[in-house]
Amino acid sequence: MCGQSAQAMSKMYRSPSQPELQSLQACHTTGIWRRDPMLPLKCLIDTKASTASEDSTSKDKQPKRKGRKKLLKRRKSVASVSCPIVGGSPTRPQDGVTAASQTSEQEKGQTLRLPGVPMSSARIDVLSVPAMRTTGVLSNLVSQPFERRKKLPLLVAIKPENEKSEKERFMRAGFNYNPYFVYRCPADEEAMERFNTPSDRYVQIAVHIMDRAIIHFGTYEEFEERTGGRILSKSQIISLVRKYLKKEDLESEIQLNLSEDLLSRGSMTQKKGRPQLNVRVVNLRENWCEGLLRHELGTHYLRSVNTRYQLWGEQRQRRDLNLQHFNPTEEGLASLHSVLFRDHPFLWRAALLYYVTLKAAHMSFKDLFNDIARFVHSPDVRWDYCVRAKRGQTDTTFPGAFCKDQVYLDGALQLLKRRRSLDFHLLVRLGKVAHNDIERLVEHCQLDGTRIPSFMTDLRAYRKQLNHIATCNGLTDSLLADVQ
Repeated sequence: MCGQSAQAMSKMYRSPSQPELQSLQACHTTGIWRRDPMLPLKCLIDTKASTASEDSTSKDKQPKRKGRKKLLKRRKSVASVSCPIVGGSPTRPQDGVTAASQTSEQEKGQTLRLPGVPMSSARIDVLSVPAMRTTGVLSNLVSQPFERRKKLPLLVAIKPENEKSEKERFMRAGFNYNPYFVYRCPADEEAMERFNTPSDRYVQIAVHIMDRAIIHFGTYEEFEERTGGRILSKSQIISLVRKYLKKEDLESEIQLNLSEDLLSRGSMTQKKGRPQLNVRVVNLRENWCEGLLRHELGTHYLRSVNTRYQLWGEQRQRRDLNLQHFNPTEEGLASLHSVLFRDHPFLWRAALLYYVTLKAAHMSFKDLFNDIARFVHSPDVRWDYCVRAKRGQTDTTFPGAFCKDQVYLDGALQLLKRRRSLDFHLLVRLGKVAHNDIERLVEHCQLDGTRIPSFMTDLRAYRKQLNHIATCNGLTDSLLADVQ
């Protein structure tokens, strides 16, 4: 019985004949097994049997290391011919095939891929398209690596990563080049849409303020020199900040970060749950440093702290109370505090930001740069203003603007119009609220524990300074009557 079964097995798993071997080789070349479906299995069994017999006979003659080398060579040879081609049959490398011919074959549409790795047509398109200029949005090639990253605050996300290199290229090109900005984590399109429509309501007032300053000083550079004071070093900046923190009793609350990469002169952020004052040390002047501290600490920080004592400290309560957004009141108040106590408190920066933002929505970067030359001569200063207006945009060849900077002048005008009747102490103690909501929030407010900055203690002297700001900028009651 055993002999009969052995004979049956030998008949079933016989060695292929010469014609069958030729057919097998042809099938392997074309990638289609045209003959007997069991033929590859039979050949595999026969090959294993023959290999086993050879190994058994030469086991004593050859060391194991040689057998391992043969196995590695065999695996390499199999791997070299087992890489299929998308849309075609497997091919073997042939003698005489040059790199140029292989490149020409790939250009005809044959793209290599690894076995078992799916390659969709959309993915192939993304990899084959180079990084090129697009109309206001990042290409898929640029944005794809950052899709799963944590979302950053909007003002951080729209800061260009390559600002310095693009500035050098722009200057070398003689201002005849539109920068192409790249962002580490691009901002959401929905968030950007909220700030892509500028207003022209106060553009005439903005031009009026700047023209008045030019008549008085002649140039922006002279305005900087006379109103800003001397340029400070890092040690002098640290000394002024510490002096202000001590005066306002904020030494234990605020940590300082000096940077050269900020787009604005200063900002307030959180680092490990602790408030951090960020100061740009490039060309920071003495009087502007004082205004910066009143802007960031005396306004933004204290109003933020005072908000925690109120019922509207959370977004849900703000919605329930139907509160308006705290801007433009927030930035308008901070802008007034920036120029407070100056001999010539021109709102030039707020006016220029309003004007540049409006023009950026209708101009390319280089056209905008040339347009504001009537107000600012310095290329470095013009670059800073244009970058602020164009931040968030990739290809600045196209019109487009980040319009948040218009709130500085808008809010300042609203507060100057109401400077005689508005309770500015309540405006700070109630936290981050709009001036329109003060009257109906007085009944629900909590004033115990809230603070006001020292420069607002004397409210009569404070109003006198606001009157001086209005007079210096030529903002008469008739001009402010149309402000909403």
